[in-house]
Amino acid sequence: MTDLPSPNFGERRGGVTPSLVVIHYTAISCDAARARLCDPAAEVSAHWLISETGRAEALVDERHRAWHAGAGQWAGLDDINSHSIGIELANDGQHPFPEPQMAALERLLTALMARWSIPAHRIIGHSDMAPTRKTDPGPHFDWRRLARQGLSVWPEGHDNPDAPLSDSLTRIGYPDAPPEARLAAFRLRFRPWAKGPEEATDRALAQDLAQRFGPHPAAQ
Repeated sequence: MTDLPSPNFGERRGGVTPSLVVIHYTAISCDAARARLCDPAAEVSAHWLISETGRAEALVDERHRAWHAGAGQWAGLDDINSHSIGIELANDGQHPFPEPQMAALERLLTALMARWSIPAHRIIGHSDMAPTRKTDPGPHFDWRRLARQGLSVWPEGHDNPDAPLSDSLTRIGYPDAPPEARLAAFRLRFRPWAKGPEEATDRALAQDLAQRFGPHPAAQ
């Protein structure tokens, strides 16, 4: 689209270009979300909004800094808004994401990753970068589906996990937060059915991701 209706944006600080994509759900209807994301008084926005029917609307130019992420960190980066492209999916967080919406997201991610040279491990959820505040895109979002197409990552496990979970999560990119919040965020994405204390499976999955995609650039 060319109209880019949201006035809620600024310049990316430090002249950076996007190196992350952050996926959200709206928690409200698509029409209500569009109105809010384009309301100057709301002071929130996203680059893209995708409806349940698969209509993808560009609200803010990708070259600009949209106001979607809020406080948080990923891979040692602060000011996630300056470093990311934000995608809002119209969903209440309580239901699966419809096929047309997922197909549209896949097309958009393919284009974004090519346009901005963003690798699959830099496609994250709002809950990843803000584990104490956010849970979107939530337990019904199909991260594994994206990973099968190279649009995200999925852990393969590790035969003999020996790294502490906290170390692996830091290497993956998770920010400092209480251990229970980081575990919950990791599980929300990769084991949304898991409950209770940390398990060996959590350590195995996290260690696999850390070894394949970490340490993050800020730790090198």
